[in-house]
Amino acid sequence: MPDYFFFKKGKQTVVLERSATDVASQLTEQGYKKQFEEVSATDEKYALARFVDIRRENRINHHNFLAGAGEMPLIGVLTAVAAFLFRKK
Repeated sequence: MPDYFFFKKGKQTVVLERSATDVASQLTEQGYKKQFEEVSATDEKYALARFVDIRRENRINHHNFLAGAGEMPLIGVLTAVAAFLFRKK
């Protein structure tokens, strides 16, 4: 299976095989940014689908991390208040 990498400019994403270095340099000159993700797939369609899945998972993980990071201090404060109230009686 060939390896693919991605270039993005705005909302447009271009999929290239690793061997297409000349096209990659042209895209960079046109303002496209090379993305970190690289995928092995049977063709460009499946590579792009995998890229979209990876990006969706990253957004979900980021959202879940922020949701947990926001709630944990609140849980800690409520636990401390409850412990203080029960200890006082």
